[in-house]
Order: sequence, then C-alpha cells, then structure tokens
Amino acid sequence: MLRFDFLQARNLRHAISLLERHGEEARPVAGSTDFLVRWRQGFWRPACVVNIKGISGLGRITYSPQNGLRLGALATVQAIETNAQVRRRYQALATGATSFAGVQVRNLATVGGNVCNASPAGDTLPALLAFDAQCGITGPDGARILPLTEFFQGPGRTALQPGELLTELVLPPPPPRTGSLYIKHSPRGAMDIATVGVASVITLEEDGVTCRDARIALGAVGPVPFRAAEAESLLKGRELSPDALAQAAEAARHAATPIDDVRGTAAYRKDMVEALTRRTLQHALRMAGGRRVPFEEQRRLAVQTAF
Repeated sequence: MLRFDFLQARNLRHAISLLERHGEEARPVAGSTDFLVRWRQGFWRPACVVNIKGISGLGRITYSPQNGLRLGALATVQAIETNAQVRRRYQALATGATSFAGVQVRNLATVGGNVCNASPAGDTLPALLAFDAQCGITGPDGARILPLTEFFQGPGRTALQPGELLTELVLPPPPPRTGSLYIKHSPRGAMDIATVGVASVITLEEDGVTCRDARIALGAVGPVPFRAAEAESLLKGRELSPDALAQAAEAARHAATPIDDVRGTAAYRKDMVEALTRRTLQHALRMAGGRRVPFEEQRRLAVQTAF
C-alpha cells in the first residue's frame, strides 16, 4: 500500500508554506475525485498530501455586472451547475458542469481541481476558455493573474510554479445578446469522459443579426483544450447564416488534432468536432437572439451519446 503524510492547511498562507516546504513531493487536494483514482493506479505517488478543502473563502461564487463571475477554486461543480447567475449568463459553463460525471462526484469535485488536473477532456474547461477566464494564482512570491489560455502546458501539466495554488477563476460579464452552449459526446453519457467536447459563445450586434463576437473552444481533440481561432474569425462581423456556421464548423474540424484511442478514432473525433461545433453555434445563436431555452432542455442537449 502506498503511504503518504496528510497535512491540513489552516489557511491560504499556511497551504503555500506547506507546498513550498515539501516541494515536488507534495500535492494539494480538495475534492480528491481525481487524486484517489490516480493514486490507486500508481500514477501519483506523493510523499505529502496537503488538504486545502477547509480554506475559508475559496468556495465562493459571486457575480456583478461590472466584474463578471468569480469562481473560487474550491467551488464545487454542483454549486456551479445550480447557480442562478451561471445558468442565466454563462449557459455553456452550466451545461459543462451538468455533463460532469454523476451528482455524487459533482458535489465533491471542485472547479479548481478540474482546471489543475489539466485533462484535455475536462468538462468545464472548454466553457471557461470560451468565456475568456483568467486564473488568480497565489504563491510564495505573491499573487498573479494568468489567462486560462496560457495555463495549460500539456496533459496533466500547468503553468503553476512550485508552491503556487490556483485560488480563483474570473470570467468577464457577457455583453447583451450573448448565448452559449457546451455539448459533450461520450458513449456512456455523463458517466464517461468526453470523446469530444465543444463550447461556443455568440454575441450579436444591436441589429440582432450580425455577429459581434464568437468564441469556440474544443476539448479532447488535442494535448490541451484550446480555442479554434480561425473558426471564430470566420464568424465575426458576418450575418450568421447556416453556410457561415457550416464554414466555422469545418474550420474547427481542421483545427482539431485528436488521437486514436479506446473512445474513438482520430477521424471519428474530427467528424464529431464539426457536428458539435455546428450544433453549439446554432443553439448559442438562438439564445443570443432572445430565445429562452429552459435549463432542462440545455441539460438534455449537453450530453449526446449517439449521432
């Protein structure tokens, strides 16, 4: 049996000091949903585990029209899914959360853990990228802000330096006439990791027809989740006709660099990127145009197991 020292962090400063003291032999945990799996499989063998779950203030979710959405790193995925402001203004994040495993896991798993796990298939990550999330990071040298686009360094690797912790994620307030959706394709639905995940965000001009901004983020089709920049550029400033959406979906397909594995071939994943990009754009456009989509319908759309 693998053994390790288990240390309880009293506050943020104490947690950072423990991580700095133990260096690469230490690993922070909160919900432990990823840690337990990787520990049992032998992939992670820390000599020291630092429990940060009890740090006060890091589980808060707040929203203001000026500052947008602030997610404490210890906010659970379930809390994000059920938050009224997230459901109303950041639909893709809410649907990403609802597609995340089962309700028991969502009540333990934290958004900070999902981000720091840096899985290419993380369900909250495409939506966070599509909403231009910024990472609040605190370490021995103080606090810093890093765009989420720069946080992921590869599968399981992040930009965190020794002793640093992700403390919050900040998402700017969506402009008026914005709609979004995340769709996950998985053979076993929410209880399996994504074969492909796509989040799209659309903002329309005052005319309700022309695209002011478009963001498309892809998961499980590259070494890290990423934005499909060329696909986004094809939509900005244009009327979003079916042909325009199809062109963006094709560009997203070309941006994907998936691998063959037990969940699907690379060719199959590319097909799914195109299909899901088109579908998420279609639904995001409808919501941006003022159509109200009940969350139960969004939840039904969020996980698709067959095409």
